Amino acid sequence: MKKVGIVMGSDSDLPVIKKATDVLSELGIPFEVHVYSAHRTPAEAADFAAGARENGFGVIIAAAGMAAHLAGALAARTTLPVIGIPCKSSVLDGMDALLSTVMMPSGIPVATVAIDGGKNAALLAAQILSVEDKELADRLDRKRAAEADAVLEKDANISSRI
Repeated sequence: MKKVGIVMGSDSDLPVIKKATDVLSELGIPFEVHVYSAHRTPAEAADFAAGARENGFGVIIAAAGMAAHLAGALAARTTLPVIGIPCKSSVLDGMDALLSTVMMPSGIPVATVAIDGGKNAALLAAQILSVEDKELADRLDRKRAAEADAVLEKDANISSRI
C-alpha cells in the first residue's frame, strides 16, 4: 500500500494533523509526518515532494496557516495528489490560509478541505488510495456505514425522547 506523506508548516499545526493521523491509523494506512516550512525550509520541502513518489507515497497532505504556501509549494514539485489543510490562525481565523491554499494557478492543483479539516483530508487521501486498493475501499465503506448507523441511532434516541 502507498503511504500518505503529511507535512505541516509548524509544529503548532499538530492538533489538526492528529485528526488526520487518527483516521489513517484507524484505516490501516501507513504515513509519515514531517515539519517543513515553505518559507523557512524550502529546500527540504521541495526535496520531500520531488522524491515522494519514489519513496512510496501516493498522496501528500499539507497543513499550514497564515500565508499557507506549503501545499502549493509541494504540489509544484510533484504530480502526486496534494491535499491542503488551511489552519486557523489568530489573525484572520483561517480565512487567509483558506484563500492561499485554494487559489492555485492553472496547472498546479491542490485539493483543499475545510479550515482545520484534518479528518476530511485523511478521508480524501484514503479515497484516492482506494482507487487501486479494494480492501481499503471496503474499509472506507464499512466506516461510512458505521457513521451512518451512529446518526440513525441518535435520531431514534431523540425521537423517543420528544
